[in-house]
Amino acid sequence: MNRPRPPADRPAPADPPGPPGPADPPGAPGPAGHAPAVPAGTAARPRGLTQEEAARLLAEHGPNEVGRARRIPLWSRVVSQLRDPLIVVLLAAVVLTLVTRDHTDATIIALVIVFNTAVGVAQEVRADNAVAALSALSAPTARVVRDGSEHEVPAAGVVPGDVLLLGEGDVVPADADLVEASALLVDESALTGESVPVDKDAAAAEPEAARLQAGTVVLRGRAVAAVTATGAAGALGRIAALLHPRVEQTPLQRRLAGLGRVLAVVATVLCVLVFVLGLARGQSAEVMAVTAISLAVAAVPESLPAVVTLSLALGARRMAARRAVVRRLPAVETLGSVTVLATDKTGTLTEGRMVVERLWTPRGTEAEVTGTGYGPSGELLVGGRPPGPEELDRLRELLTAAVLCNDATLRPPGPDRDGWTALGDPTEAALLAAGAKAGCDREALLREYPRAAEVPFESSRKRMTTLHRAPSDRVLVCLKGAPEAVLDPDVLREDPGLLESAAREAARLASAGHRVLAVASGLRDDLPRRPEDAETGLRLLGLAAIDDPPKEAAAATVAACHRAGITPVLITGDHPATARAVAARVGILPSSTTEPGPPAAGGGAAGSGAAGAADDTVVTGRQLAAGEVADPTRVRILARTSPEQKLDIVRAWQARGEVTAMTGDGVNDGPALRQADIGVAMGHRGTEVARQAADLVLADDELGTVVSAVEEGRRVYDNIRRFLVYGMAGGAAEILVMLAGPFFGLVVPLRAGQILWVNLLTHGLTGVAMGAEPVSRAAMNRPPRPPQEHVLGAGLWQRVVRLGVLVTVASLAAGLWAREAGRPWQSVLFLSLLAAQLGVVTGLRDRLRTRENPFLPVAVVASAALGLAAVHVPLLRTYLATVPLDGTETAVAAAVGLVGFAGARAESASRRHTARAAARAAARAAARTPT
Repeated sequence: MNRPRPPADRPAPADPPGPPGPADPPGAPGPAGHAPAVPAGTAARPRGLTQEEAARLLAEHGPNEVGRARRIPLWSRVVSQLRDPLIVVLLAAVVLTLVTRDHTDATIIALVIVFNTAVGVAQEVRADNAVAALSALSAPTARVVRDGSEHEVPAAGVVPGDVLLLGEGDVVPADADLVEASALLVDESALTGESVPVDKDAAAAEPEAARLQAGTVVLRGRAVAAVTATGAAGALGRIAALLHPRVEQTPLQRRLAGLGRVLAVVATVLCVLVFVLGLARGQSAEVMAVTAISLAVAAVPESLPAVVTLSLALGARRMAARRAVVRRLPAVETLGSVTVLATDKTGTLTEGRMVVERLWTPRGTEAEVTGTGYGPSGELLVGGRPPGPEELDRLRELLTAAVLCNDATLRPPGPDRDGWTALGDPTEAALLAAGAKAGCDREALLREYPRAAEVPFESSRKRMTTLHRAPSDRVLVCLKGAPEAVLDPDVLREDPGLLESAAREAARLASAGHRVLAVASGLRDDLPRRPEDAETGLRLLGLAAIDDPPKEAAAATVAACHRAGITPVLITGDHPATARAVAARVGILPSSTTEPGPPAAGGGAAGSGAAGAADDTVVTGRQLAAGEVADPTRVRILARTSPEQKLDIVRAWQARGEVTAMTGDGVNDGPALRQADIGVAMGHRGTEVARQAADLVLADDELGTVVSAVEEGRRVYDNIRRFLVYGMAGGAAEILVMLAGPFFGLVVPLRAGQILWVNLLTHGLTGVAMGAEPVSRAAMNRPPRPPQEHVLGAGLWQRVVRLGVLVTVASLAAGLWAREAGRPWQSVLFLSLLAAQLGVVTGLRDRLRTRENPFLPVAVVASAALGLAAVHVPLLRTYLATVPLDGTETAVAAAVGLVGFAGARAESASRRHTARAAARAAARAAARTPT
């Protein structure tokens, strides 16, 4: 293995280091040092509260727990479900069918009501567990100082004013201000969405850098902190408060509720109309009452909830096979309605792991580092080829120093973990992984160059230094840190032109969203008295550009969203430059805006005034809070956002009438996940709070699974609309036959039992089977339906009328033919009406010869057989008042069925032609619109 080459003929003076660099620019690295194994502040540790003071404050402020919402009684949940307009219509249908002594229909409808109510209540209870999951983030115990000594207490017993002692691996139990800290590195991703851990310093100028939040994790270092807020007053409590607002109805629920109200009115009007007309023709009140009630039942597609439930259940099962777990069944259809996909960055669009992507050396070698994650798989490429011997030497020299000046650890896959994992700073872990790809093994290097001393990372210095015993008995100095802290003449003995060139390269990489580290080394004759004295006269080895790279499938997923007419929006707590770079790489930004622009005031990547912003504008949470953004829906990248702001952004899209899906994995995403029309949580790396607040959990953490779910949602909605065309056209035909028949001499066209039998076979058996129809081939190449569109919109009610009239005319024609020929016209009309509807359901199939849903053809055959049984089986003939039909009469009824089939095929062909024309027009309009 090549060793780092010492600077030739250069003395190693012991001058003190230069002044600390300025504040972090975009892309500057996070902390890169390691805390000494000595607790911070042991010499002057605060005495803390007394036990009596702690008890008093606990009684005053309550336990350090997130408050739970008041439990909603079970009966209240049941009543809420039964108030749905469609369920009210079905309850009325149960009463009507019991009045007509149709106990079979009454039982079926009642079972549908019970099933839907049970599912709805169960999903509500599960969703309300989101707040309860916050308690899992709290530390079970905490170390506090009371009466001048250290005590371990339950986290629920921590009170404001307590002095916390924190070390590596501890969960911060409450919000606190730092009193002392040593090389403290905290993972705040679950609360803020920041992909890189944050260094904390008690002496920091910015208050946020000296503040800790409940639920965050100490990755490295030691700290003493004073508790400022507990329970509901802390960070977790504020997020929990945002989780309580009631979730709005899904688009499907809103549409079906509107349809239920319409059907309720129609059913009532028809009852009165048929009853009055019958009495005017001299029919008895009893007969007309039964007939009117039967028609009202026919007007209500009572199998619609069963069709919806079956469609959603099948969609949920298919999605589960694709690694997406549905927590609320309506979420399946809601995904099909989505017009906006608001996604977070870390772990959703990106791998969620830091990776070295590029290396640069002062002699012009620029290498790409392939591979993802912390594993050693990957290679170094220079210009798309393996590096030559000299190039490889320079790259190994750079990586050797980075691996030695490092305190992270990589763990290989094991029984309790999948893949390579990291302990310590993810940035340092990325350097170890890059070194492994170049053949630099950390353990072997440390045996050859044992560490003799170190200068840990400090936020004021922005660099870390380690000193190692070299085999030549000299001392090898390895240093890494932020470019502005390393590319300093007081640190490096390099030509000013080289330092300027390196600074330009670092700025270029940082502007592209990378976190940049500069690495240097040198040789000394002996160890200095102070390790800091070795940070001078060093040689620059190069730069490492580190990033959380996009997932391989992210760009294809975003492209699929664009094709499906879904607007992707990036909402993250990360840095604006990082957010812009990821958005450009995955295709959220137009291709013409992928070059980064100058930073804006407040951290944005474009000028302020986002009200009229283009898609390439990056808006920050600071700008939102300052009121600089009149309309957040005009931008596609929002960075440095708080949980409250994520919630406001989702609400802004919803106020525009858009159906919004929100993805997330952190605690900070919980409120927005619950507010969104469809919340999507990551199952593997997501927090329990996110999973409980979401409607859909992605077991594989792949955003592409959302696209599959959207396809399933569109299939569900298409099947529901297809059933409505079929069911309501059939119901309309039955009503029209009853209203028009008497004008043609058919005094009582159908008896109540015959109407209910046709209704049972069409709406029940075949109608439910329609819920399993496969997805249309063009489902993902058309825009989502308008959010305000009624369930009968987009020409559906016109199709209902046309098919209803066709079935009515064909059925009445068969009945009139039979009457003129002296045949049993009522039985012919009965069988013809059934056959016409079975022909319609077959003709409405989008893929006529598909084998993906064998239930529908089987249901059609079974319904036809039961229809024939109604005129041939003596028991059924007695109940339904029918007579046997001969071959000619049966053939006429079958011909009416063919008429229904032909009409449905014509309707389907016309609809597909209209959809293709609209898609072509939209494509032409998009082509004419400049990017």
